[in-house]
Amino acid sequence: MKLLTIIGARPQFIKAAAVSREIAKHEDINEIIVHTGQHFDDNMSDIFFRQMHIPKPDYNLDINSLTHGAMTGRMIEKIEEVLLKEKPDWVLVYGDTNSTIAGSLAAKKLHIKVAHVEAGLRSFNRRMPEEINRILTDKISDILFCPTDTAVQNLQKEGIGKNSLAQIVKCGDVMQDAAIFYSNMAQKPDLELPAKFILATIHRAENTDDPERMNSIFNAFAEISNDIPIILPLHPRTKKIIANSKLITQNSQLIFINPVGYLEMIYLLQKCSLVMTDSGGLQKEAFFFKKPCVTLRDETEWVELVEKGFNEIVGAEKNSIISGYEKMIQIKPDYNINLYGNGEASKKIISKLKK
Repeated sequence: MKLLTIIGARPQFIKAAAVSREIAKHEDINEIIVHTGQHFDDNMSDIFFRQMHIPKPDYNLDINSLTHGAMTGRMIEKIEEVLLKEKPDWVLVYGDTNSTIAGSLAAKKLHIKVAHVEAGLRSFNRRMPEEINRILTDKISDILFCPTDTAVQNLQKEGIGKNSLAQIVKCGDVMQDAAIFYSNMAQKPDLELPAKFILATIHRAENTDDPERMNSIFNAFAEISNDIPIILPLHPRTKKIIANSKLITQNSQLIFINPVGYLEMIYLLQKCSLVMTDSGGLQKEAFFFKKPCVTLRDETEWVELVEKGFNEIVGAEKNSIISGYEKMIQIKPDYNINLYGNGEASKKIISKLKK
């Protein structure tokens, strides 16, 4: 069997690392890896392949720094060329990026089966490009690998899986597979860490493209950092926006660093007291490493984390952010609960594809 894996962004490298490691155990599976180039600088891309021992991509399409439409269109064109050459049995796509929808569309136009890992997630906010990508990918996939019961239910409510055109499989979350495997390989970043600190990330367009939201978030960060330092690895896009803005950033307790590799991020997760983020993946990683999370969005796909008290949704309003911090820094929830498959997701995915 020939699988063609399409990846392009940091979270997809992590997910693919877990599944590719499982694929390597099967001599009867040939995996072809296509990197679209969506994340392209060293700290966002190459370092993940080196650190996580992901097989070097067979194709690097080097498509980046374009508008959503131009990027997706170029990816479809180039992925189609690869598919015509390789003729895989399955195309494997991850998550909700432009690489995901481009790979799915290119494959289905050529009548190649598509498996979507991390299917069924919904924020119910169609202003998010990711929401559009994941909805469309789910509609045309042949197998939908869902990480949670909620994801399965979302698909069923949309009528997916009622006929033989698509199969829904609850497999757990491959990001937990990766977290478990790499937890003992954590690497300390090259900086002096405070004894206690908050780990924060901001990159989602709904925040970074809205000056009012960004100003409110950084005003909250400035106040919170008077209590406890905040370490903020800066996505290149966020760094550029901050440089061109008048945000409150002159605070010795608000520590900006360059993006870090996955093993350094694990180290920061292990050592931090709290996570504050607008990232979907980091909300789960906080749970994997038993840290409470404050989510700087108006909704989340990972509703089970909120329902079980591991995560607080606060939006971007300053007082709500501060209240969320004050609440979550105090809690000590019981993390001994199986929400995401306990590290068996990749095995279930490959077993299903082989059948």
